[in-house]
Amino acid sequence: MKILAAPVILLLLSGCSQSLDDYQQMQPTLTLPGFFSGSSQAFGVLQNWRGQQTLHFSAELCGQWQGNRGDLYEIFLYSDGRTDKRHWQLQVGADGQISGSAEDVVGAASGRIAGNTLYWEYVLRIPQVDGSIDVAVKDWLYLVTPQQLVNRSTLHKYGLTVGELTLSIQQQDANASCKDFIQRYQQTERSAPQA
Repeated sequence: MKILAAPVILLLLSGCSQSLDDYQQMQPTLTLPGFFSGSSQAFGVLQNWRGQQTLHFSAELCGQWQGNRGDLYEIFLYSDGRTDKRHWQLQVGADGQISGSAEDVVGAASGRIAGNTLYWEYVLRIPQVDGSIDVAVKDWLYLVTPQQLVNRSTLHKYGLTVGELTLSIQQQDANASCKDFIQRYQQTERSAPQA
């Protein structure tokens, strides 16, 4: 038992942190214009700092690109009846650099792609019953197949983890037009959190 314990402990310790460069050779290769083009569907769960599920949700997405600049529209339906939406304006730079902005993101999001993985960080403003709260988001996106992506996010406040999000995204039709979706996005009203 003691002989087996040492390799297991070393394996667990070596898995405690990850570097984006570790995924440089991982396939399939992720490109934002390749995956976030046309229509997609997503499903996710949000957990609090104790690991308890607090919400689950579904989302519809549609993305369109002109070269390295893209617009990604998202509409979310939450298990508590709320609706939310987000319009990402994305820019792909040299060496896999990614930047983005959205109406509920404070400042700019920034990160980088390596292999099948995108890691980026941003500050998200989340509405509350009595105002809003800003949380730092550390976002890992892993392309599993050319049409399937898994997203793991951790939410931080004052350096402490306050929540985790797990999201699965399935690309539906890479050639779909976003025209009707954008019109529906514009007509969608955000629901205020309930007391």
